[in-house]
Amino acid sequence: MRARAHFLTRPSQKVAVAVVFVAAMFMSIMDATIVNVALPTIGRDFHAAPTSVDSVSIFFLVSLAVFIPASGFLGDRFGGKRVLLAAIVVFTLASALCGIAQDMTQLVVYRVLQGVGGGMLTPVGMAMLYRAFPPEERVRAASVLTVPTAFAPALGPVLGGLLVTDLSWRWVFYVNVPIGLAALAFGLAFLAPDAGRVAHRFDLPGFVLGGAGLGLVMYGFSEGPIAGWATRGVLGTIALGAALLVAFTRVERRSAEPLVDLSLLRDGLLRTGTVVTLLSTAALLGMLYVITLFYQDGRGLSAFGAGLSTFPEALGVMLGAQLASRVIYPRVGPRRHAFVGGLGMAASIAALSGVGAHTSLWVARLVLFMMGLFLAQVFVPVQAAAFATTSPAATGRASTMFNAMRQLGGAIGVAAFTSVIVAVGATRHVSGHVVANLASYHAALVVAALVALGAALVALKIRDADAAATIQPLRGAEIPRERELVALEA
Repeated sequence: MRARAHFLTRPSQKVAVAVVFVAAMFMSIMDATIVNVALPTIGRDFHAAPTSVDSVSIFFLVSLAVFIPASGFLGDRFGGKRVLLAAIVVFTLASALCGIAQDMTQLVVYRVLQGVGGGMLTPVGMAMLYRAFPPEERVRAASVLTVPTAFAPALGPVLGGLLVTDLSWRWVFYVNVPIGLAALAFGLAFLAPDAGRVAHRFDLPGFVLGGAGLGLVMYGFSEGPIAGWATRGVLGTIALGAALLVAFTRVERRSAEPLVDLSLLRDGLLRTGTVVTLLSTAALLGMLYVITLFYQDGRGLSAFGAGLSTFPEALGVMLGAQLASRVIYPRVGPRRHAFVGGLGMAASIAALSGVGAHTSLWVARLVLFMMGLFLAQVFVPVQAAAFATTSPAATGRASTMFNAMRQLGGAIGVAAFTSVIVAVGATRHVSGHVVANLASYHAALVVAALVALGAALVALKIRDADAAATIQPLRGAEIPRERELVALEA
């Protein structure tokens, strides 16, 4: 009877995978923004120059990029559960090591180790999530994914500012430990074991070319706004990375067992969803970075105050994800849903460019809330539909590609919009005093709005009929779903 009672209370695999993956993904994504708040304090403690402190973030992103391409192979070869839990162990252990680092070199090395774990977390976990949820329930899975994707970047500055102010910069790393241990314990207890697939030949040339190429491009985009885009180091790094990625593309197309199956991009739904995600992620993360700088440098807020003022975006995402998955997506499908969401996202970011030195912060907070609301109308339908025509066997490789482009989009967005600020001029002289040049932040936000508009226009290429399996009609619908999809396509 006890065994039976234990079985009855055991969560389904949908719940188990969702809980473990969301916790792991939340931890990994939040880490990128929470650490940024602590960088000035870390530099002072280690007596490091600002340029060397930035390596704490840059090398983490590069490490992520290097190991993302291998995640699909590892998940298929050793099984999703093993790889996901191993990635959580690596990330959690590295977080603890970062917290006890005694100098800048140690901290950078431990951040690279964090990137190894983080690079495997998201693609493997996403593949497990989409395998657990059948196509008709993918919109539920997408609403689950939206929470860490958009909520964690907004929470990071708030929590980071609080920890750095009241405790120590080391706690921005220690905070990952209880989350990681809880996710690990839950996963060990409730994730179903999987044996993995028949062994593949590891595509070593693909790993070297893809990891090095993506890593160099990420490094170049991260370093560009700091060192200057015209410097030989930045241009050479990006050019070499791009050349390696071209070589990677050629090698993968000829390989019988490629590390990243580029033929998956023949799937129009996956291809379009990947591009929309790249653009919308660039707009989101770049906008959050710019608005945080605007609050601190332009309006004089503390890091904690700036974080609190960006947090309404996360609240908008949480509400918007529920509206998207429960109400809107079943009625209209992904094409119009993502298009209107992208338009609203672009309009909201454009409205932020009108916030001046004396504009009420509550106006900006309301606009950010609306931006989060619209953002969910992009992420939920695109993530629900992107893998609709991908076979379960190819889901791991498709997830690898999808997440690699999402990571690249975030790096490009931050780099591009920061470069706009630098090009316009972050400061200006007024009556002999150096003051913040708000026009530079406004210009960056206008560019971010244009990127979001680009995401909306690309979303128009989505075919609702291709995603039919993910669209479930509401109860009482008068038109059969098949006829409705034909009408939408017409």
